[in-house]
This record gives sequence, structure tokens and C-alpha cells, in this order.
Amino acid sequence: MPNIKSAKKRVKVSESKGLRNKMIKTSLKTSLKKYEAAIASGDKEAANATYKEAVKKIDKAVAKGILHKNTAARKKSRFTRKLNTLA
Repeated sequence: MPNIKSAKKRVKVSESKGLRNKMIKTSLKTSLKKYEAAIASGDKEAANATYKEAVKKIDKAVAKGILHKNTAARKKSRFTRKLNTLA
């Protein structure tokens, strides 16, 4: 347990940032699963809607520093290919 005031603050800040990161990651994973389910079902309209949501969540995760930009680009590219093969 930290004794110095600045160290105590760092503990509080890191906990709150960790919660924020976890919330964003969980939201991202949920939207990606919804997209995968829409692709698996073969419903093109649902796949289109969930694709837009998934890409938006990926971009937000990159902006917040949760995902690396190259990882995001790879994920978006794979999702786009899956959507195009559904057509």
C-alpha cells in the first residue's frame, strides 16, 4: 500500500483508467461477436448494420489507445472481406 500522496493518486487513477479500458474492450468484443453472428446467419442487412457498428467501435478503441492502429486495420480488412463474400 502506498504511503506517498502522489503514489496513492496513481493507484486511484490507474484503477479508473483500467475500468474505462475494460468497458471499451467489453463493448468492442460484444459488437464483434454480433457481427460474426450476423455473418454466420447469412443475413445481409443485419451484417451491414453490425459491420458499421463494429468498425465504429474499433476506431474508437484506437482513438482511446486500447488497440494498435495496425491491429484495427487488419480487423476492419477481414470484416470487409467477410461482408463482401456474403454478397
